[in-house]
Order: sequence, then C-alpha cells, then structure tokens
Amino acid sequence: MSRNSLAPGAVGLHLVSDLPLLRPDEQVFTTMLDGWRNQQMARNLAFSTIEGREKTVRAFARHADALPWAWSPQMLDEWMDDLRAVRGLKRSTLRNYQGAVRSFCEFAIDPAYGWAATCEERFGTHPIQVVHEWNAAVHVEDAEADAAKRAFTQDELQAFFDYADDQVTKVRGRGRKGWLPAFRDAMLFKTAYAFGLRRNETRMLDAVDFGRNHDGPEFGDYGVCYVRHGKARKGSPPKRRSVLTVWDWSAEILQQWNEEVRPLFATSGSGALWPSERSARIGFSQMNTRFGAYRDALGLDEGLDFHSFRRSYVTHLIEDGWDARFVQEQVGHDYASTTAIYTCVSSDFRTRTLRRALDATMEAALRLARRA
Repeated sequence: MSRNSLAPGAVGLHLVSDLPLLRPDEQVFTTMLDGWRNQQMARNLAFSTIEGREKTVRAFARHADALPWAWSPQMLDEWMDDLRAVRGLKRSTLRNYQGAVRSFCEFAIDPAYGWAATCEERFGTHPIQVVHEWNAAVHVEDAEADAAKRAFTQDELQAFFDYADDQVTKVRGRGRKGWLPAFRDAMLFKTAYAFGLRRNETRMLDAVDFGRNHDGPEFGDYGVCYVRHGKARKGSPPKRRSVLTVWDWSAEILQQWNEEVRPLFATSGSGALWPSERSARIGFSQMNTRFGAYRDALGLDEGLDFHSFRRSYVTHLIEDGWDARFVQEQVGHDYASTTAIYTCVSSDFRTRTLRRALDATMEAALRLARRA
C-alpha cells in the first residue's frame, strides 16, 4: 500500500517503522496520538473536541502509569472510581471521559491504521479495548444536568437586571472608567435572556446580526436576531437560526447600545457586538466572573448560571401563553421534548392552568344541565 492510500491516522504516515527511537515508549505514544488527531480531523470534528479527548487520554495514561499497549479494563475501573469518589465528577463528565478512551482504543486496534501490529513488533504486546458495556456508564436519560440548575423567577430576574443597572450608575457616579464594561455586561445579560441565547451564541454576536421583521415593524432594525454560532452537531458546522424579537424593550436597549455606548470602546471597529477594552470580543471568563459576582451579591443560589437566561426565556414564554412550537423554533431545538426539559414553570402557573381547566369543565357541565 502506498503512503498516498493510507488512512489519515495510519502508522505509516506518522512513524518510520525501521528507525531506532531514543525513547520508544513515549515517542510511539505521542505519534499514536498524532495519528488519532488526524483521523478525527478527517471526520471533521471540532478542534476543541479533539483537544479535550487528547487531554483525557493523556490523563488516563498518567493515572494508570502505563501506555496504551499495557492498558486493561481494571485500570479504567480504578480511574473512574478515583474520578467519581475522590474528585466528585458528574455522571455526564465521566461518560464523556469513557467515550474518549473508547474512541482512542478503537483507533489503536483498528487494522486499517496499523498501530496494533507496530506495538506488537516493538513491545511484544498490543492495545486492546478497555471500555466495554459492562464497565461503562449508559446514557439513559435525555437530561443529565445538575438538578440544582434552574430558571430565574420573574422577581429574581428583575432584581438581577436592576442590580446590573445600578452598578453602572454607581461606577459612573464615582467618575471611574469601569462604567463602560459594566454597561456592556448589563446589556449582554439582557440580550441573552431576550433571545434565549446560549453563552457562546451571545458572545459571538456581531453588530450586523440583527435585521428587520416585516411582520414586526415596531421593532425597527432589531426585529430578528440571526444566530450564526449555534450549538453544532458532532462533525458539523455551527447551527444557524433566526430568533424573532418578542419584547419591545429588547429592541430599545440594543439600539441604545449600538448607537450611543458601543462606539465608545476603542475596539468597537472589530464588528463584535460585545467588545472588550483590550480585545475585539469579550471573553468567557469576563462573562462568568461578572455573572457570578452579581448573583452572589444578591444572595441567589448557585443553581442559577448563565444558561439560566435561556431556561428563563423558555419558561416565561410558556407561562405567558406563547405557543410551545413557536418557543421550540425560537431556541432552535429539534424536538419538543428538549424544550420541555428547559421549562421550569412555577407552581403558581400550574395552579392557574389547572384552575382554568376545572372552570371550563364545570361550565360545560352546567350548560349540559341547563339544556336538560
């Protein structure tokens, strides 16, 4: 087989079999990871996914104090026990780690890539699959998020936004320059809620990602939000969607931000909707730090995170009587069951819904009785 016809991660492309190595164990493992990276690149997986998987495999190798051709299922079991019992990792995280190791082992033992034969030749043994049905977590629930995660109540959300606005006033009143980032973050939080956006979707918005909605002229140039960096399916580019504006105030704050405040940032020429003082776009750490500071200052529980804006958007629209299918399309869910997971309706809403149903049933019964 010629080199041009080899699979992307094949040993022949990454390791010259007849070349003596100074540190054969380490060098073979490193080149094996390089081959696996190329195989994943050929599958069009995201760079972040590939890097995360490689870190996981290296972490397992360190814990086992062994390299792939010496791994065993027992080593994986011990690692999982340590991660769960000592470090307290979540179920979904453990399953992702197991998936990364399983994927690497599948690559290493696949005859098409030749790594098993090379290990047998150099070390007298070969890799095996160490992740099986009997020692791996099974994904049986659609939602495995922390049960503490929830939506804001209406009162909590209003208090959070009021506090964010107050910080702008306080900082500006003291004559300090920090009012611009504080104003930006207040607008960013409100926009995330106003359009039901994920954290990265919010961060990656550009100023041009808004347009008119001919059926909603009252929103002006902010009738539609065009999300270009939606959550991608595995091996696919970011999923796009358009989100229609539903609240007047969201169009008003965006117009004020873009016309009056955003141009004051020296980095606003980049086109990013949320520029940083020193870079073209705000970073995740800035967003998380500000959110956590405001939440803790208000004494709200840790079950509220940035994603709670999206949960709240779904919940509040449903509580206000918006059609469930419309809400599903707005947040970009393929299935109604996924949207239902996000819905954290209050007990008061359920009580009112039950009361309406009971009243309708009673009225129908009384009409029948009168006719009789």
